Amino acid sequence: MEQYIVSARKYRPSSFKTVVGQKSLTATLKNAIDSDRLAQAYLFCGPRGVGKTSCARIFAKTINCLHPTAEGEACNECESCRAFNEGRSLNIVELDAASNNSVDDIRNLTDQVRVPPQLGKYRVFIIDEVHMLSVAAFNAFLKTLEEPPKYVIFILATTEKHKVIPTILSRCQIYDFTRITINDIVEHLSYVASEEGITAEPAALNVIAQKADGAMRDALSIFDQVAASSMNNITYQSAIANLNVLDYEYYFRLVDAFLQGNVIDSLLIYKEIRDNGFDSLFFVNGLANHIRDLMVAADPRTIPLLEVSNEVGEKYVEQAKRVHPKWCYAAMEHCNSCDLNYRTSTNKQFLVELTLIRLCQLIGDAPVTNSESKPMSPVKPTSSAPQSASHGSMPSQPTGSAMQAAQESRLSQSPKVSMQRVELPQTKEVKAPTKRTSMRISDIMSDSKEEAERENKTLRNKPIIYDELKDLWFQFIYQHPDMHIVVNAMRNAIPECVGDSLYKIMVDNPAQMQAIEQSMGEILSFMRNGLENDMFALNIDITPNIVKERMMTPIEFINKLMDENPVISEGLRRFNAEIV
Repeated sequence: MEQYIVSARKYRPSSFKTVVGQKSLTATLKNAIDSDRLAQAYLFCGPRGVGKTSCARIFAKTINCLHPTAEGEACNECESCRAFNEGRSLNIVELDAASNNSVDDIRNLTDQVRVPPQLGKYRVFIIDEVHMLSVAAFNAFLKTLEEPPKYVIFILATTEKHKVIPTILSRCQIYDFTRITINDIVEHLSYVASEEGITAEPAALNVIAQKADGAMRDALSIFDQVAASSMNNITYQSAIANLNVLDYEYYFRLVDAFLQGNVIDSLLIYKEIRDNGFDSLFFVNGLANHIRDLMVAADPRTIPLLEVSNEVGEKYVEQAKRVHPKWCYAAMEHCNSCDLNYRTSTNKQFLVELTLIRLCQLIGDAPVTNSESKPMSPVKPTSSAPQSASHGSMPSQPTGSAMQAAQESRLSQSPKVSMQRVELPQTKEVKAPTKRTSMRISDIMSDSKEEAERENKTLRNKPIIYDELKDLWFQFIYQHPDMHIVVNAMRNAIPECVGDSLYKIMVDNPAQMQAIEQSMGEILSFMRNGLENDMFALNIDITPNIVKERMMTPIEFINKLMDENPVISEGLRRFNAEIV
């Protein structure tokens, strides 16, 4: 009976054309061989399992081949190629730096450098995981690496190039190996399955490829594992069961529940996932990736970014048609917040369930049900951003002049707002700021009134619900990522109510205040449209710096104590005591 060989070894590349996912790099190596422009040292770096050591061996065999093919490959028939294939070639020396990283090991290597090749033109020294060499070993290797004999070529391989000292890097030609794409891995796994007589569904191979994370060696090892557990019939269900991967269908069902605003279904699906043994953090990250893929699938130009099978890709495209990109942005932000807070949360299940509820509330035209299955108020959308549930009925709209008079009356009763005085001037004169530019609330309201009169329309004055205001505040942040200073300040400055339509925020420094003031027109327009309230006004102030008291010396402390306690001072005077 033929001895079993794992696929990672059996299907290891033996020629440049069998190397998967590194076409440009192998083409460069072949051109260097054809033109006889070989360097004295090469550094192959990149993630694990992408073909660094395999390419080093192929390169070493090809440059010593006595009769290379027209395609630049080794012939596998000459004495040099046969010696290499049978593992008896003296022209190729491999050293594992992970276990041979001392100065003595490098000295033994440099001793072998003096021996010329017995067959072929070059002796090739392959040092794997070269970053594991000690600093002393690196220094001992420098001179030999810089000026080796003409017949010697060094090929260094590493997964961590940043750990290789610069003096080594400067002496090498550096080749960066990239992660192997999902499609390339699936294609190679299909070839292996056909060679081994194994039936495999494309969706199952796609799951294996994603689990391998760009490493072909890992993909082949996982392939063997799944093939053994499924008796050489690899199906999608057997793959996800064996690899503990959450089925796509859970995420598609969850998004359907979000789009319907169905809190109950989303919580039941989450319970089903937990009952199947999946970790909640793993589920949240998977949900975030699913929503990201929906955003990608919404535009034909970005569909190639989907690393899924064609069948699953069609499902993403179909569901993406029913999802607005802004919903995806807000949903990903909720998932990201859940991920950040998960490790410090004392009730992790509640945190995830709260995130699911918030995702259900992002859609404005679907009712949300409570625990007693009684319908709550529907979420009413606005023209600018999704809103949360509204409470209470909308009062009748007063005329613009009546509204302005009422607003001025309210403000006159509360002339002071935190750190900044809000005044209603009797004339149109505006006082010049003393130390910094400030936003005058009366001017903002007057501008709103004058704008409304110019456009001959009635000012809106819908009651402001704080939850809606916060949602709109963060919606503005999501939609303006390019306004760096503004959004950074807004993230840490949630508006606080100081009147019916008057809110304030505190910022950290004058630069943030100036940036928000310059964008105030855009912010107010967005908030007023979303809130349906043209009287919404915003006041800005800078958080005062808290000056820490300097630690007093003992003498200063006693002097302060005497100042605050006359009895102690009098006692010292009577005894003619002196503080030293």
